[in-house]
Amino acid sequence: MELICVLIMLIMWVIRVSIMVLFGKVVVSWWILPVLAHNNLKRNGFEGPSPTFPLGNITEMKKIMKAAAAISGSSSTSFASSNNFSHDIHSTIFPHFAQWQNSYGKKFVYWLGTEPFLYIADPQLVKKISEAVMGKNWGKPAVFRNDREPMFGDGLVMTEGDDWIRHRHILTPAFNPASLKAMTNFMVESTTKMVKEWRSLVNSGQPEIDVEREITATAGDIIAKASFGMSSGGGGEEALNNLRALQLTLFSNSSYVGVPFSSVFLYPARTLAAKKLGAQIDRLFFSIISQRKLSPDSDSDLLTRLIQSQSNQRVALTPREVVDECKTFFFGGHETTALAISWTLLLLATRPEWQNILREEIKEVIGDKDIDFSMLSSLKKMGWVWNEVLRLYPSAPNIQRQAKGDIDLGDMKIPKGTNIWIDIVAMHHDSTLWGDDVNEFKPERFQQDTIHGGCNHKMGYLPFGFGGRMCIGRNLSSMEYKIVLTLILSTFSLSLSPSYSHSPATLLSLRPAHGIPLILSPLYP
Repeated sequence: MELICVLIMLIMWVIRVSIMVLFGKVVVSWWILPVLAHNNLKRNGFEGPSPTFPLGNITEMKKIMKAAAAISGSSSTSFASSNNFSHDIHSTIFPHFAQWQNSYGKKFVYWLGTEPFLYIADPQLVKKISEAVMGKNWGKPAVFRNDREPMFGDGLVMTEGDDWIRHRHILTPAFNPASLKAMTNFMVESTTKMVKEWRSLVNSGQPEIDVEREITATAGDIIAKASFGMSSGGGGEEALNNLRALQLTLFSNSSYVGVPFSSVFLYPARTLAAKKLGAQIDRLFFSIISQRKLSPDSDSDLLTRLIQSQSNQRVALTPREVVDECKTFFFGGHETTALAISWTLLLLATRPEWQNILREEIKEVIGDKDIDFSMLSSLKKMGWVWNEVLRLYPSAPNIQRQAKGDIDLGDMKIPKGTNIWIDIVAMHHDSTLWGDDVNEFKPERFQQDTIHGGCNHKMGYLPFGFGGRMCIGRNLSSMEYKIVLTLILSTFSLSLSPSYSHSPATLLSLRPAHGIPLILSPLYP
């Protein structure tokens, strides 16, 4: 009996100590460390909205976004009759940043929960930090790595250091000119099928088509065939649907990312749903990889290169890493291009003169011949349109980094562990960089300066990132863009549907919240 009492007392003591240790960890992580980091940032000259831990600035952000949504909702209207809607989207998608810029300028510190973020919309500061830090020495904010693990795992966009170099070395050959040329027929085939389906719908009296939904499906079909060797019905559509569902799950409710234990206590259902979807996608790609190993394809597509890397012990990817790269590139390989094409079709629907300009160029460069890889570089004006669309509606509206060590910039120091949020939309819509016509669709701005579009600062235009971590698939995206747009504009003229509502929104990417319904008219019977 006495022994039992001693054991009970010991257990109670252990419980009390455990509770005290847990409480101590909570106090340290929720208050002490954030306060110390906040004071350190202030000593280094970084101001910003005052945080309240453990939520940081989230409460204020939600309040500002709610007010902006109410204003946007009350002024929402149909634009089909006038083609008159604003491309000045920064205050719509990031109203809190727009408001804080007015108070603190183009660089300031804000807090997501207990995580400090250095906000930057100053291209000169971006230039300075890009010169100070090499690609492999950048980190990714741990708060986002953890939150997005079901979608990207340890794929290229999330890897750091030597692992990033290893992954990049394996993947780069899949995007060289020879590899891209081999994808041409897949792109033409999938797009031609889509265009034929559109023609059938139009001829049957259904001229209104949600081009964003259709383009996204076709881009998914292209990446499935071209990079993973999947035939129609071979898992590509299932992967696309699951990744889309995972995107909605993760990013339609991420208000408290950065708050300790938020995934467990604030939205456990969302966390479990994301893990379940992530596991389903993992199983699908493990199955696809196993099938490819049993019957290897002679084509050297992306999946083949990933699998073959496992035979090289020096740079070998683990089976887990191969799956993570499959998820990363299946999602990224279709999302960026599909959105760029969709926004382009919207803008061209409002500017029929640019439809005609591009058709004339297509006729001059391609004529009645089949599309060939070598022709695409001659579609110069289409390249201007591509660049201008990515300026007004960048698929990636921000760039996120983390300082893995102190970054000494001379006049200031960014402390180790500081997360960095570069606001691409703000810089692309900054009149001090682009002039008074910054919010106008003017592809001709890229005629003389095909790289920067006449921007006053070379780091003011960053549609694919910067430095060593610039998007590896940008040439693939440009190639697919030109092929798909050529086939669409050679078949249809475009105009806005009366049901279109201009509602750009962020769901990781910058996308139309209500799709892009357009009216299509065949150019020939």
